[in-house]
Amino acid sequence: KMAAVTDYGLRKVVWKSKFTPIMILDPFTTKLLSSCCKMSDLMAEKITIVEDLFKSREPVPEMKAIYFMSPTAKCVESFIADFKTNPKYKAAYVYFTDYCPDDLFNNMKLYCSKYIRVCKEINMNFMPLEAQVFSCDNPGAFKSIYSPKSQDKQKTLEELADQLVTLCATLDEYPGVRYKKESNMENTKIFAELVDKKLARHYELDDSGTKKGKTQAQLLILERGFDPVSPLLHELTYQAMAYDLIDIQNDTYKYKSKDGLEKQAILNEDDMLWVKLRHKHIAEVSEQIPKMVKEISASKKQPDEKITIRNLAQMMKKMPSIRKQLTEKTAHLQLAEDCMQCFSNNVEKLCKAEQDLAVGSDVDGLKVKDPMRTLLPVLLHPYSTQDKIRAVLLYIFSLGGTTDENLSKLIQHVKIEDEREFILNWKELGVPIITPSFFSRKSSRRDRSQDETYNLSRWTPVIKDVMEDAVENKLDAKDWPHQSECPAAWNGSGAVSARQKSKTTQDERRSGSRLIIFVLGGICFSEMRSAYEVNQAVKSCEVIIGSSHILTPTSLLNDIKDKCFWT
Repeated sequence: KMAAVTDYGLRKVVWKSKFTPIMILDPFTTKLLSSCCKMSDLMAEKITIVEDLFKSREPVPEMKAIYFMSPTAKCVESFIADFKTNPKYKAAYVYFTDYCPDDLFNNMKLYCSKYIRVCKEINMNFMPLEAQVFSCDNPGAFKSIYSPKSQDKQKTLEELADQLVTLCATLDEYPGVRYKKESNMENTKIFAELVDKKLARHYELDDSGTKKGKTQAQLLILERGFDPVSPLLHELTYQAMAYDLIDIQNDTYKYKSKDGLEKQAILNEDDMLWVKLRHKHIAEVSEQIPKMVKEISASKKQPDEKITIRNLAQMMKKMPSIRKQLTEKTAHLQLAEDCMQCFSNNVEKLCKAEQDLAVGSDVDGLKVKDPMRTLLPVLLHPYSTQDKIRAVLLYIFSLGGTTDENLSKLIQHVKIEDEREFILNWKELGVPIITPSFFSRKSSRRDRSQDETYNLSRWTPVIKDVMEDAVENKLDAKDWPHQSECPAAWNGSGAVSARQKSKTTQDERRSGSRLIIFVLGGICFSEMRSAYEVNQAVKSCEVIIGSSHILTPTSLLNDIKDKCFWT
């Protein structure tokens, strides 16, 4: 029985799938393993040493080693070097994340066959970031796919397709494949064909020797240009806001305590408070954390006073017994305070203009007749250049493109004459920038006028419409052609055949239908949140979303304007 790790979602599936004493990892598998287990989980499996494949290591000839690595020439060369002359270990148990090419496999056999006890491809070449979110961990795919100068677009699409097939294999799904068809975005069709062919090949070569039939799953493929608005808006839900406004690297939030000590918090699913709060609006988070702290302090008969970082630190000194409970809340109290500080400084005023431009109407539901009047106050205020660029892009998207003359005026106003790429390069994603002013590319959206929303959070990511339409079996076949179909019984809303009982819990749901969404070119946090919201509303269908990588507004704009990407 495996050691306890997060007990739901993709991370559990990956950890329980395959995994004595020494384990050797490459950088990718290090991140993969870190995303779904802790060192204590490895130790419970009697793995006591974890080493880097590419670093110099002391030989331990009396011990066996597990190699968990990517099937690349660099990894295989390092493996061979460990055994070719003076073997570092008694024996090797080799696990590849994906299919190992014949030439690399033959090289291993040639030099190391007497030491290899096990050699398996375990189909796990993706990063399970959250219960319902995965990534291919390849931010460079953006340049490869969208740069007009790219030399490796086809290779990148092939690699991403291979990774997506390993996700399906890990979930034991053989889904029907559909893609978003748009005349100015052709990557989805090419990618859908690749994925479908590789899925068919994978299930033909299944170890069991029997050909697997299609499962109750649907895979939808889109690319980043289908919704350029969502990744640029200032989001006010906790996770999206934190990653947009605060410098969080590798999911690590660093902050200073009131006594001046450097502290850090890892924002992942091992922190259950983070899981509980991440999709809530910052207004709710700012209320809830102090309430939680007050509940703890009340139980210790503390005076009822305003909760601040300072008196929280004093409380922890006085009562060591509650330090652990308070420590995790301290980090979130500080992070929420940091977010609210940014909000009150600049973001609050920006949000109203951004929402009006994105939604096309104001808080009262009145149509925005002149978007320039909405944009102008943003341009005249001393906001940062990047905030102004975000607003200008939302203005252009709201019109479905603008004129050369108007664009030149906007670029002069924002003072980015030398960095026009911030705006012009969006055309490489299939997003109209320069068009006749009468052209509009607005697609019909679901009516959400009755939904309860905050005034500054009225926009709903387009992908949520897609998820809901897919679950309800309402996707138009003209806009969403089938590359391959899943069984006729598919209906994500749960109205499948009579022999399938209603399922509600996360584990039980896996015997129902699954909707897998893959976006070429990156997904943002509001799109990740949408998967959880649809999942919660339709409990009979599990929604999983993934991409080449995860975006923040800053990382997307930097990729868009990076001159080396486009010249």
